[in-house]
Amino acid sequence: MSEEDFARHNARMKRVAEARAKMQARRTLERGLLIVHTGPGKGKSSSAFGMAIRSLGWGMKVAILQYVKGKWETGERNFFEANPDLVTFEVMGEGFTWDTQDRARDIAAARAAWERSKAMILDPAFDFVILDELNIVLRDDTLPIAEIVDFLKDRPLTKHVCITGRNAKPELLELADLVTEFEEVKHPYRAGFKAQKGVEY
Repeated sequence: MSEEDFARHNARMKRVAEARAKMQARRTLERGLLIVHTGPGKGKSSSAFGMAIRSLGWGMKVAILQYVKGKWETGERNFFEANPDLVTFEVMGEGFTWDTQDRARDIAAARAAWERSKAMILDPAFDFVILDELNIVLRDDTLPIAEIVDFLKDRPLTKHVCITGRNAKPELLELADLVTEFEEVKHPYRAGFKAQKGVEY
């Protein structure tokens, strides 16, 4: 690139910086956000756990409740449970419905997890609450969506709440402040790979 090209680039970046500064100055709202991670792609829970780590970096108190994943060992569970002074991590799921094969048991587990979720959201000690795979429970109508939406509408706006899982209900998407849809482009499972430690769990 010539000196003239560099000069044009620098001038353009100066204009971009000025425009972005004006845009940022107009953004003045601040409150707890309702965040939804959904879609068929991998990474919904992983992204939420990344936000948990980011929050911890700011000295915020985090609570994570898992609805579906059951009692099996995962890397995130090992990490968060090894640091109970930083994160409250609770596994209340009984596993996937094809594992339990017991609708009444699934409903009871989901109900207990939702009651605990409400307590976490109402607890002023927590700044960020992750409800991992709640969307799966709602997709299967194991809990009534109207009840969850009514509670979240009146939640304390002093903290962030992130809900993960594919097939998020439209009512939840409408209420949320931030929705990210995770799309699958390519996955090793389809090529015959089993779940990989550190990547899938």
